[in-house]
Amino acid sequence: MNEVLRLCKAEEEIAHIRGWDFSHIDGRHREIGGLPWDYKGEVLKRLTPRMRLLDLDTGGGEVLLSLGHPYGLTAATENYPPNVKLCREKLLPLGIDFKKADVKAGLPFEDESFDMVIDRHGDLNPREIHRVLKDGGVFITQQVGADNDRALVRLLLGKDTPPTPFPDQHLDIQTKMFTEAGFTVERAEECFRPIRFYDVGALTWFARIIEWEFKGFSVEAHGENLLKAHKIIEEKGFVEGQTHRFFMVCRK
Repeated sequence: MNEVLRLCKAEEEIAHIRGWDFSHIDGRHREIGGLPWDYKGEVLKRLTPRMRLLDLDTGGGEVLLSLGHPYGLTAATENYPPNVKLCREKLLPLGIDFKKADVKAGLPFEDESFDMVIDRHGDLNPREIHRVLKDGGVFITQQVGADNDRALVRLLLGKDTPPTPFPDQHLDIQTKMFTEAGFTVERAEECFRPIRFYDVGALTWFARIIEWEFKGFSVEAHGENLLKAHKIIEEKGFVEGQTHRFFMVCRK
């Protein structure tokens, strides 16, 4: 096997993630330009110590814990099995009301339980979010858009490129859905930013981690495309794609 592909295979074999931690490829990839909003800042601007807070699809609880909210007034959900285990080990002992839940299927909480619901890169269910919020409550979300990483997907998968996995992940579609669920959309923004990879091993690791975008990708099946990506990196110093993000603040 080509030495480049051997390195890619090694990255493929160790590709796993605990929580939402991309430190394995720190310095080997970069998202160019910041977002025009500050998700955490917008949450903290509205969050007061007596509010009941719910974080949907919390990952490993990294962002949630960084808010410093009283644990007894905090709840969280997660559905990805490795992260569910991590949250049970990390969040439950703190007194956070953690529950395994598929947001799309429904939320395991009573009506009007929370003053604020937040969701960073997790699933959306407008009607369930509306149900568990108190009147006047706020929902804040940063989302990965439908067009995220599509150029990189096409580069690596070529003729095997699947349709976008989440076609409804566009700001106009989601604002309509949240409005129909009974929300007032107070803020809605969308942006696209370059993302660069400086070695093909980092790109391989990333593609295996984000498996829902790079569906069916493997070094064995797509080695020729990996070599094309490696050649681009040799010539330009990087291979570039595009991220897609949107941000919403909605009031019940």
